[in-house]
Amino acid sequence: MGRQMSGKAGEDLHVKVPVGTTVIDEDTLEVIADVTEIGQVVLVGEGGRRGLGNIHFKSSTNRAPRRTTTGTDGDRRNLRLEMKVMADVGLLGMPNAGKSTLIRSVSAAKPKVANYPFTTLVPNLGVVKLGMHEHFVMADVPGLIEGASEGAGLGLRFLKHLTRTRLLFHVVDVAPFDESDPVEAAKAIVHELGQFSPALSERPRWLVLNKFDLLPEDEREERAQKIIQALDWEGPVFRISAISSDGTDKLVQAAYRWLTEQRRLENEDEEALAREEEMRRRMEEESVARTEDRLGRRRKRDDEDDEDFDDDDYDVEVEYAP
Repeated sequence: MGRQMSGKAGEDLHVKVPVGTTVIDEDTLEVIADVTEIGQVVLVGEGGRRGLGNIHFKSSTNRAPRRTTTGTDGDRRNLRLEMKVMADVGLLGMPNAGKSTLIRSVSAAKPKVANYPFTTLVPNLGVVKLGMHEHFVMADVPGLIEGASEGAGLGLRFLKHLTRTRLLFHVVDVAPFDESDPVEAAKAIVHELGQFSPALSERPRWLVLNKFDLLPEDEREERAQKIIQALDWEGPVFRISAISSDGTDKLVQAAYRWLTEQRRLENEDEEALAREEEMRRRMEEESVARTEDRLGRRRKRDDEDDEDFDDDDYDVEVEYAP
């Protein structure tokens, strides 16, 4: 039977990733794991099984077996790691609606602000503090425009970060400098949101009417009611001026109370927790599918560009003049 030894067991390979990382199988688009807590450990690939020496086949009737088995290969996977910001509240709206100004007003975050669209090019996080132990995290993502689902503007690449949030603030500019219709702008955002993820469009969303300071006082309520009625809005509505912080305290206080109540419900009600987990699962799957669709269209476009390529397109004829 030899010395009855066994081979050395392989060591586990741990890869450290930031909280907020989603692990996706590149080939099947399966969401393997979602790292949402510090210290969380998830298994994304399993090593092969060990081989068995002849001692494992020894029996009372076969004292010297001549049988062994070889080990098996471990999992082979092409993995994609996606990092999403961890936030409680997400800001949604057109470029220049005042989202960055709002997060600057209620937190210590200092995203770039200017009087032209697309000043926000990457997501920004801000911690909104209401007291010693009362706070929540707000995320500002680049603004959407009509046609974003087809790649217009910055497209939908940053909307995936909002799948982590529990509550959305739909920020609407009530006095746009280009005199565009706030109602049409709000409807376009809702459409693009649904195109990206129907589940995300079902998330609780509050209407935040911004830039009231730019309207005469006697016109403010009339403008607000027109927008609310045109949108057929039935949810919470807040009237603010982010640049002067008017109305922002009431907004964040209400958000904190709502978030606290949602966490309490999930802690006490298993069905509420199950609904939240199912919602997050749907959003994650839809986000992955939408991202893959966007990448597929990009690859197709690149292939078409390669097919159209002609060496003569880049020929340069030089004529020497005497």
